[in-house]
Amino acid sequence: MFKIAHHPNAFLTLKRNIQPGLSARTKILSVLEKRICNAKTVSRETDLSYKTVLYHLHLLEAENILSHKGRRTYLWQLTGVGQQKLGGNAANRGSHRATVRT
Repeated sequence: MFKIAHHPNAFLTLKRNIQPGLSARTKILSVLEKRICNAKTVSRETDLSYKTVLYHLHLLEAENILSHKGRRTYLWQLTGVGQQKLGGNAANRGSHRATVRT
C-alpha cells in the first residue's frame, strides 16, 4: 500500500489518508513523542509550515490522538489513544494475547 513506514497514529479514520498528510503527521508525532511542545516548535523541528502543522494537529486532536493544554499558545501532547508501535519490550508482548475458548 505505502512504501514508506508511517507512524501508526498518523492514519486517520475521519479523513482520507494520502501520502503527504501521512508523512507530515508522522513527522509531527515523532516530535511530540519526545516532548510536549507548541506548534511553532513542531514547525521548526519538522521543517513544515506553521499552517500545515496546525492543520494536522487539529486533525489528530479530532481523532483523540493529541490534546492541548494551556491558553494560546497551546502545548500539544499525545493522549496515549490510538495504535501502538510494534517492538516494545519482551515482557509486554505476551500480555495482550487473547484467550480462545472452544
